[in-house]
Amino acid sequence: MLLACCVYVRYCRRKKKLPVEHTIRKTTRVMEDYSVEKTAEFSYKELANATDNFSLANKIGQGGFATVYYAELNGEKAAIKKMDKKASKEFLAELKVLTHVYHLNLVRLIGYCVKGSLFLVYEYIDNGNLSQHLQDSDRKPLSWSNRIQIALDSARGLEYIHEHTRPLYIHRDIKSANILIDECFHGKVADFGLAKLIDAGSSSVPTDKMAGTFGYMPPEYVYGKVSPKVDVYAFGVVLYELISAKKAVMKDGDEIKGLVALFDEVFEQPDPKEGLKNLVDPRLGDNYSVDSVFKMAQLAKACTETDPQQRPKMRSVVLALGTLSSGSAIENWDFLL
Repeated sequence: MLLACCVYVRYCRRKKKLPVEHTIRKTTRVMEDYSVEKTAEFSYKELANATDNFSLANKIGQGGFATVYYAELNGEKAAIKKMDKKASKEFLAELKVLTHVYHLNLVRLIGYCVKGSLFLVYEYIDNGNLSQHLQDSDRKPLSWSNRIQIALDSARGLEYIHEHTRPLYIHRDIKSANILIDECFHGKVADFGLAKLIDAGSSSVPTDKMAGTFGYMPPEYVYGKVSPKVDVYAFGVVLYELISAKKAVMKDGDEIKGLVALFDEVFEQPDPKEGLKNLVDPRLGDNYSVDSVFKMAQLAKACTETDPQQRPKMRSVVLALGTLSSGSAIENWDFLL
């Protein structure tokens, strides 16, 4: 029995150790199938030196399976995502997307490293993410025009991966925390760890599990299929966040309420515009157009329709936001949606 126990313990230890080494080797082999010529491969030593050995002083972010550090590499500011070794699927998903996709409104991948751990190196966006600007009371509130611009930029990034790449991609984790803001207050979509590709001509793809963030996930997830309309729904929630600066999911005592449900109640009122004023971010004061806010809320409602077929495509969302950004007066947006 003692011998059997020793063998079992040794087997368990070996089993725990092998996946880590196996993951690195497998990831390296899989990457050989990707086109990464335009993406630099860094050594672990380079990344460690650039982050002062991944010191807490350089830590700028923390996620479920990754920690992000500020660094300077070859004279360029960078953000290094150090990923859990078990997150090889997410690592490869981001690498696969960002080595094939280039757009002004998508975060740019600079390089990677698979020595000892999994690392992705991005351009450094020095104005934080949208969630921080909306939730952090110490930050100067975003103007209404800034909010429209960030929405338009993010929509353009999503439209690109939905309609102008081959294969097409579904992001699957659109939320305010994954929209980065540069020093000119333009938005960039980030974090493609849950991205899923879809063949041109396909309307949806099967999925074996739900992915994303609670509050941004659409109802059709229960049927086990995802389509670009998953991103459209989540983007609608972001539009509601831009209007209200409220979280996607709120807790009121023992009750948990989603932002979509909160705005749906407003649209059921006899005068939705009047009810909408009570949901607008109070930090905006009177520095916004009620009509403009109402148009964005209408667009968000269209994006968050229960039936995915009733939601607009991102190209229509871009057109609508472009119209809103230009200040053009349109009484009815039905033709855009």
